[in-house]
Amino acid sequence: MDKNTITGLILIFTILITFSYLNSPSESQQQAAKLQQDSIAQVATANAQQAELKAKQIAVAPQATLLSPTDTVKNVAGNELKSLYGVFSEAVKGTEHFITLENNLMKIKVSNKGGKIYSVELKGYKRFNGEPLVLFEGEKNRFGLNFFSQNKSIQTDQFFFIPSVKDSLLSITGAPVSKGKEGREEHNAKGNDSSKSLSMLLDAGNGVKVEYVYTIKHNSFMVGFDVRTSGLKKVMGANSNYINLNWTMEMPRQEMVSKFGEDNYATAYYKYFKDEVGEIPPANSETKALTTKVEWISFKTLFFSSALIADKTFLNGQVTTKKREKDVDFVSDMSADLTLPLDNSGSETFPARFYFGPNHYNTLKQYDVKLEEELSLGWTVIGWTNKYIIIPAFDFLRRYISNFGLIILLLTIYVKLIIAPFTYKSYISQAKMRLLKPEVEEIQKKFGEDKKLESQQAVMGLYKKAGVNPMGGCLPILFQMPILVAMFYFFPISIELRQQSFLWAHDLSAFDSIATLPFEIPWYGHHVSLFCLLMTVTNILYVKYNNEMSATGSQQMPGMKTMMYLMPVMFLFIFNSYASGLSLYYFLSLVFTFVQMYIFKKLVNEDEIHAQLKAKQKMPVVKSKFQARLEEMAKQRNVPQKKK
Repeated sequence: MDKNTITGLILIFTILITFSYLNSPSESQQQAAKLQQDSIAQVATANAQQAELKAKQIAVAPQATLLSPTDTVKNVAGNELKSLYGVFSEAVKGTEHFITLENNLMKIKVSNKGGKIYSVELKGYKRFNGEPLVLFEGEKNRFGLNFFSQNKSIQTDQFFFIPSVKDSLLSITGAPVSKGKEGREEHNAKGNDSSKSLSMLLDAGNGVKVEYVYTIKHNSFMVGFDVRTSGLKKVMGANSNYINLNWTMEMPRQEMVSKFGEDNYATAYYKYFKDEVGEIPPANSETKALTTKVEWISFKTLFFSSALIADKTFLNGQVTTKKREKDVDFVSDMSADLTLPLDNSGSETFPARFYFGPNHYNTLKQYDVKLEEELSLGWTVIGWTNKYIIIPAFDFLRRYISNFGLIILLLTIYVKLIIAPFTYKSYISQAKMRLLKPEVEEIQKKFGEDKKLESQQAVMGLYKKAGVNPMGGCLPILFQMPILVAMFYFFPISIELRQQSFLWAHDLSAFDSIATLPFEIPWYGHHVSLFCLLMTVTNILYVKYNNEMSATGSQQMPGMKTMMYLMPVMFLFIFNSYASGLSLYYFLSLVFTFVQMYIFKKLVNEDEIHAQLKAKQKMPVVKSKFQARLEEMAKQRNVPQKKK
């Protein structure tokens, strides 16, 4: 082995060691990974032990079949229950009943079995078929703590909790809420902050307790939720420093089935501690491991969310979504496994909150935890346009006007007025180019097809002498495009439009069907949207008008002309199943564009503009300082140096 080979091997060995060192996880990352592995291992062990527990319960079942349900518990509640549930065995006895927490916005039914929220009904909303809107309901929706006690897997949703009240209803009333202020906490800050709390206690005796405290306020979609534990380390072991919380939910279908509807928005969101909001792609069925601290998780559909927000943080966890393909009753199944910290204090409180309510931007934003980032308002400029231009105007109009068709009309006028100065400049620019069109054609005829470069340079020289900017007509498009795209994001997710009718459209957040086809057209569907048809026809007329008014209309390639007419037809297929409010906005926007063009045509004297162009062509071209400086530098480079 020669010297060069040995040197090469040493360098490779050094690089490998350096790479391994630089890419090794930090101490905090190692701790987080260990905590995640421990949590996952605990969940796996809990599932295995739960399966074993069920097997034992099945084995006991034949003995219990001859007894009544009450007698069954009494007869099995001895050594067998003790072996299954340990110190919690007494809490397995009971009869399920419910306590309802109610305010002006929602009804929350809490079960003593598991101490969990059994169902949530939002009072101000209905399902697409007119039934009450229930976010979740039933035994399949599970919620509870999972931990090991005396080598037994304990899942708190199996046990009966003791409520702090004997009443079956805790109701909060308050001052009337004005339109558009539903769920706004600022209303409660004005002396309307009354609240009531319900405690659900799981008491294992000897100071071992688990308690849930639910707090509801007037005019709020937020529900306080504190987890209080006492003495758990007596039965879990001194080395236990966390417990798991599991939340599983079936997501009912709230909207009618649509190609671009609820199924495209239902998914789970999460927010890492002091970090951005993440999501599982709505089209996927997926499990996402949350390896670091988590502030909140949310199960979201198109217009509603159920979120669990930690006042501190969850240590880590995972979220899972499973799509319900072609299910007319449910959109998807979602679950979250989260890790709660335990310290050595003996008695601990983990403060948290539930949000059960609409995906309304300002309602979510008021909590200052970035819940509003669930809404797909578009990226960067598009999102800013929605947040700072469209949504404030929409909310303002909503306070005073109840007809949402009229609101969309006024919103269209508002947007058109914003960009009117740029549209006017564009019209003037197009008029100038149209007036210079005969001279441009003369230049092109002079140079012919063989000298296109010289022809273009001569045309640009003509524009420069006349003071015309060929790109001036693009200016309003640059300002209008973010608004047009912002509307594309805004209307389909705007809960204000949900189930609001206008003319023949029964729901402006869904497509308006005036006819059902006996067959389905690919990409189009099996229904006919009239607002979409109106938008398409108006768009084709606008393309025709634009071609006639354009200075380059007759010079365009046939393929380009065909493409311009093809675009509205493509939009017909795309927007047929989109929100009818969006098609209505685009239709009105095109109509007002025609109105603006008519007004500008009446106001602008093209003869005067033509005279101004002729006068400018006779004037010497004034060079800018920058251009003069460049020419001077070029001259200096070409001046021959004097010989010494």
